[in-house]
Amino acid sequence: MSDGGLPAQFLERARAAQDPAFVAARPRDAATVALVRDGRRGMEVYLLRRVSVMSFAGGMHVFPGGSVDPADAAAEIGWAGPPAVAWGAQFATSDELARSLVCAAVRETFEESGVLFAGPSDRELLADVSTDEWEAERVALEGREHSLSELLARRGLVLRSDLLRPLAHWITPEVEPKRFDTRFFLARLPAGQVTRTAGTEADQRLWLRPADALEQELTMLPPTRTVLTELAAYDDVDAALNGERDITPVLPKLLVGDDDRLVFLLPGDDGYPS
Repeated sequence: MSDGGLPAQFLERARAAQDPAFVAARPRDAATVALVRDGRRGMEVYLLRRVSVMSFAGGMHVFPGGSVDPADAAAEIGWAGPPAVAWGAQFATSDELARSLVCAAVRETFEESGVLFAGPSDRELLADVSTDEWEAERVALEGREHSLSELLARRGLVLRSDLLRPLAHWITPEVEPKRFDTRFFLARLPAGQVTRTAGTEADQRLWLRPADALEQELTMLPPTRTVLTELAAYDDVDAALNGERDITPVLPKLLVGDDDRLVFLLPGDDGYPS
């Protein structure tokens, strides 16, 4: 494959990785959520453009998400929907990590978009959480003044894991100095909730049909582009949520070709290292 439109600095990193003494950074567990809604012309997805000074994916359009935080492992969190063991089976990981990944997905979505997947019970959903009071809660959560489990317990809420669906699993290439082992989730924008300007990591926020995002050639990393390509095949949110998926880890390889050009390879491509 080609380089997938990656910035030039990736070529320098790929060259450095050819050194026999090169040691790849260990990837950090992370979660990201493709938030979708039905629009007038079809399903739309929510994208953030990370500020250019960010050390990872600066200037790129991404879904809300981030690293798993130690507090995401809190066992006492109120929970509704598929248990951790079910999520562990979907992502082929331990129950403990699966629980943390779901909590990270919910927490990061709230921190970066102002949308909270929670409710008073497994049959009720929070509606508007865009008030000043909820914004103060979001800021405190983002600043680690309290954890997601503490916030939900104080508010008498449970995490609604049934609102999420497993979507994909990508691992950052070894050539990157900052790497993530990222599980992608899919979720509908809860009725009554709205996305809003939240946090400091993004300078642009967009609702776009997946096909329009691809046609506009927004700057994005291959995992985001691949997920958008899959989502573009669905006419509405129900179809996307009910789509059957085989969640297999994808580790791209960035190599320097014979013509000194960057080669981006996925598992199954000719030349992908065993």
